Amino acid sequence: MKKFILSLAVCLCAAFSAQAQWTVGARAGSGFQAQSSYHFGSENYVEGRLGMDWVGHGGYLAADFTALYMWNICTMDWTPSAGQWFFDAGCGVGLGGDVNYLRVGVAGSARLGIKFNSAPVRLAVDWSPLIGPSFPYHAKAHFHQWGLCNLGISAVYCF
Repeated sequence: MKKFILSLAVCLCAAFSAQAQWTVGARAGSGFQAQSSYHFGSENYVEGRLGMDWVGHGGYLAADFTALYMWNICTMDWTPSAGQWFFDAGCGVGLGGDVNYLRVGVAGSARLGIKFNSAPVRLAVDWSPLIGPSFPYHAKAHFHQWGLCNLGISAVYCF
């Protein structure tokens, strides 16, 4: 029975990963984050970012972690010889902070980019607002207005 369950688990993992595609890259703009995504067999994918940004309380460098579920809204053939353009949107959660405060909230994303035909690379421009409170450690919580300023350019390699 154990061999059957193990065999079934291995087959399911192989079938699931055969339809998936990983990307790894970086995002720069309002900060710098390492970025990775897991594309399912459909056009949807899960994305994670980890790094630092400058949209913190008082403009200080702050840690940032964002997890998003993204949908491919549309694809465009503006330059068919170069690659396929895409527009993706998504939502998730964001968490960050530094020595003086903590911020947490709902994260959104709107991304316009191109996936090249000649190389397994995707370039994109995105806006990823974080809507939620900021909790200074020695003061009252307030709305994190700098979270709306999160703009970036990303470049990822597709496996």
